[in-house]
Amino acid sequence: MKTNPPLPPAAPNARTRRLLCGLTAALLAACADLHVPEYRGTETPAKATWSRPPASVSPVETIARDWWTGFGDPYLDRLVDEAIAGSFDLRLLAARIQVAEAGIGEARAGALPSMDIGAGASFQKSTGQPLSRQFNVAAQVNWELDVWGKVAKGVEAQTAEFRATEADWRAGYLTLAANVSTTYFQILQLDEQIDQQQRTLQKNREILGTFEAMHANGLIANTEVLRQQAEINRLTHDLVDLQRARALAGNALATLLGKPAGEFQVPVGHLQDRVSLPVVPGGLPAELLKRRPDILAAEYRVLSSYDLVGQARLAQLPSIGLTAQGGSASFALTDLLKAFTFGFLPSINIPALNPGIKARVKTTEAQVKVAEADYQRTVVAAFEEVENALVNLDAHKKQRIELQQQVERLNRVSAQAAAQLKEGLVSQLELFETERSLLGAQLALLANHQQILSDTVTLYKALGGGWPVIDVSSAGK
Repeated sequence: MKTNPPLPPAAPNARTRRLLCGLTAALLAACADLHVPEYRGTETPAKATWSRPPASVSPVETIARDWWTGFGDPYLDRLVDEAIAGSFDLRLLAARIQVAEAGIGEARAGALPSMDIGAGASFQKSTGQPLSRQFNVAAQVNWELDVWGKVAKGVEAQTAEFRATEADWRAGYLTLAANVSTTYFQILQLDEQIDQQQRTLQKNREILGTFEAMHANGLIANTEVLRQQAEINRLTHDLVDLQRARALAGNALATLLGKPAGEFQVPVGHLQDRVSLPVVPGGLPAELLKRRPDILAAEYRVLSSYDLVGQARLAQLPSIGLTAQGGSASFALTDLLKAFTFGFLPSINIPALNPGIKARVKTTEAQVKVAEADYQRTVVAAFEEVENALVNLDAHKKQRIELQQQVERLNRVSAQAAAQLKEGLVSQLELFETERSLLGAQLALLANHQQILSDTVTLYKALGGGWPVIDVSSAGK
């Protein structure tokens, strides 16, 4: 009996191919972790109370955005405005924002089709054969479909990085305003110290003249004159050092303003006359972690790292691509566009064995731990900065009360000594010593004034400087 040969296997139809693709994807999912992590926040130490007054916590915004105007010095306001307009640090941070924003467009481009267009010519000559010519023109469109959302995750990651660079700029803005303020306060303090140092030096020269006259009359030994001369040497040395510090502070301020050092000078002024102590808000914002720009930048980078993990895991799934080709070829240039060929090639690429994809997943998962640790470090450092500012401000305000009482009492002593000198009850030297003690107390009060101003600036900066509250975890949902 004659048997028919076996029929060749039938080609799989479209439904069979889809089933095979689904089974392949299921097998890959069983072998790989394809879970896309969702950011819900990072654990941080909770802190709702503070150890020094003002210890009350308020949910309202307690600091004005232009907090430096509270010091009541229009010249300071002008300096901050100039710094914001001319600072190279802020320009650098702004440029990084533009780079991050452009990166969002670059990430989105991964989901768009791409087209290549080319043209060419071929000339070939063999021995005994005529010269052959061929001309061609072709175009190809490639499009990888983002069916799993891999490209979308990359866009989300880059968007979070963009938000982080914006927060970096706000942190730089806040730091710049704080540095301009404290440097300006330091310059005015040095001006006042220089003025008082010159007065102290003048008093000591008067004492030296009295000592020299007494030595000439045999009333005191020459060692007293030498000791007073040495004291004048010390005071002169300190005066030169104060003038040097003033010049360096002026150079630092010029750099903050974006101007060459040495080409900008702050007019001489007195700190206590020009800058008043502001009233510090009575409540601290409860949303410190959602207000400080540096904390927000760190948290946005945690969010970005989560999105990158999702993108890396989705890259383990098959990719589906569409390719369309078209072109024309002829042996004569005039016949090139008379006939065309077209083709359409759908494809599926299954990453069955790609060590690079697996390594990328592990790398992004490790980067999440780095970002979370950096965020937690930033939060703990912020708590310390606020606590230190509160402790310093509280202590320096208490010291100010004592210093004010000391200056007031020494003023009364100095006035009484001057009256007693007229009646011959005390010597000129005793009056000089009293006035020298008074000048020392006044310098201490001046330094305290500058410390309170700087503590206030530090506190404003530590509390976020009036920037609005942002919930990063909600932005990541």
